[in-house]
Amino acid sequence: MTKIKDVTTLVKTKFVGLYDVEYENKNNDIRHWMVASRKDENNLKEIYINDKEDKIDAVVIAAYHKSEKKLVLIKQFRVPINSYIYELPAGLVDNEEGIEKAVKRELKEETGLELISINNINSNDKLYLSPGMTDESVAFVYCLCDGNLSKEFLEEDEDIEAFLVSKEEAKEIINGREKIDIKSYLLLQMFINLGEKLFH
Repeated sequence: MTKIKDVTTLVKTKFVGLYDVEYENKNNDIRHWMVASRKDENNLKEIYINDKEDKIDAVVIAAYHKSEKKLVLIKQFRVPINSYIYELPAGLVDNEEGIEKAVKRELKEETGLELISINNINSNDKLYLSPGMTDESVAFVYCLCDGNLSKEFLEEDEDIEAFLVSKEEAKEIINGREKIDIKSYLLLQMFINLGEKLFH
C-alpha cells in the first residue's frame, strides 16, 4: 500500500506552494512527487501523515440566470496557457466563510450577478480538479441568480468577461475552436441536453 512519509517545501507564494512529497510505493520503494497546494507545509503534513480532515479550497459555480433563462459562463485570461478560456465562475473559500458565502461573493465579483438560491452542492464532500498535480478540492454548486452582468466588482488582476449563454450558444461554443475548461465543457453538454432542468 502506498504511504506518504514526508513533505518538503520547494517554493511558497501567497496563493500556492510547490512541495516535494516523499512516499513509499506498493513495492516498498521510496519515491518523490511534486505537488502544488494552497496549504502550507505543516497543514499538508497533518493531512498526509496524520490523516487530518482536509478543507475545501474553492467553489465552482454552475449558475442559471432566472430572468434570461441562460447559463452563466465567463471567459478569463489564464497565465499558464497564455490565453483566454471559457470557464465557470469560481474562486477560493476565504478562511472560514463557508460555501454559500463564497458562492455569493465570487458570483458577484466575477459576473456582477446576485445569488438567489443554491439548489444543489455536489453530493461528494470534495471534488478534485487535477489530482496528478495538485490536491486542490472544490465544491461544485448549482444555483439560481439574477441581475445585470458587470465588471465593476472584479479584482485588480482579474481579466474576466461574463456571458449569458443559451442552449444554441452552448452548442456553438462546444463546436468552436476556442479553449474550454473541462468543467465548463461538461456542464455545457449537460445544459444542451437538459436545459433549465439541470438547475432544479
